[in-house]
Amino acid sequence: MARPRLAFGLFAAAAMTSGVARAEPRVPASDAEVLEQVANPVPRRRQPLSDERLALRARPGDAIAAAALAREYVDLARQTGDPRYTGRAQAVLSPWWREPEPPAPVLLLRAVVKQSRHDFAPALADLRRLLERDPLDAQAWLTRASVEQVVGDYTTARASCGKLHSLAPGLIATACAAGVDSLTGALGRSREALTTALVAGGAPSSAVEVWVRTELGEMAARAGDAAAAERELRQALSVAPDPYALGALADQLLDRGRAQEAAALLREHTSIDGLLLRLAEAERAAGIDATARIADLRDRFAASRLRGDAVHAREEARFALVLDHDPARALALAQEDWAIQKEPADARVLLEAALASNREAARPVLDFLERAGTEDVHLDELRARLRGDPR
Repeated sequence: MARPRLAFGLFAAAAMTSGVARAEPRVPASDAEVLEQVANPVPRRRQPLSDERLALRARPGDAIAAAALAREYVDLARQTGDPRYTGRAQAVLSPWWREPEPPAPVLLLRAVVKQSRHDFAPALADLRRLLERDPLDAQAWLTRASVEQVVGDYTTARASCGKLHSLAPGLIATACAAGVDSLTGALGRSREALTTALVAGGAPSSAVEVWVRTELGEMAARAGDAAAAERELRQALSVAPDPYALGALADQLLDRGRAQEAAALLREHTSIDGLLLRLAEAERAAGIDATARIADLRDRFAASRLRGDAVHAREEARFALVLDHDPARALALAQEDWAIQKEPADARVLLEAALASNREAARPVLDFLERAGTEDVHLDELRARLRGDPR
């Protein structure tokens, strides 16, 4: 359950004035701009996407119509955590998939699909092309910053976030910068700045509020403030049932020995691999028979490998370590994952696997965390154990 999916859809969600997304994301002119008047708070249509499908059928080869439909599929993938919608988005964009210079709306969506598949370098290449054409495209800068943060290129990510200060509502620019700063030695200051921005101006959309509160929950967890972490994540989930926030809350409960609560939280969410993994962990920890869940996960990871899909390397490493009790395989998978992305969760599973299998393998991660200045109570504990400190 990697982070890049969160960056996309924020402006698109803020720009909704009907059930259909605009072909191009529109950034509000200010935090005070009214984005939508809602008489009845009914969730907007998710399926069957009939308007977009009919538009594309009527105008085959129309990049604007294709981008509108692909955007809806990407939004569904973000809301549900179901990667099949990302595949449908790619299928819609297939006429332009290998074109070096497709229309701008297609180029943005193509980059988003690539990042969701962890094809980070090609995604960044598409975003670079897009920003060369239009350096004022706020959604492209936010998406680029998100990918750069995930791959651990914090200096470039910070510069990308800086572009948003004159292009996006204040909360979005603040959240982008705070996310990077919180991983590079300014965790406390970043929490304070983001909390202040949220309280002062509110969120321009529910998607932005979920993103910001999830960020605050993760920052609080890294700071060791478990109560605040749980509070922010539950607040995020009260706004929308976001799969990423759900997984983050489950992790908080598991870390605090509240396996029964984690299992109850996840029992209706078995279609998403990352959530099923946490459910199996929670049930085993709670003394509930998780044999069927574990077998299902093993089959899912095997199928993913057959497809050549490495998106779930982090989850598969965690599965191998915690549920399969195979630390050597867990370490190999965690190293495969670390070569692609470098979030705190990626560091944690690799350090845990190294502690159980080969301590020397932790060195690249330890060096990276030291250079970045990352503050994280769980990673600090693992670093101390790897050094042999009695914690």
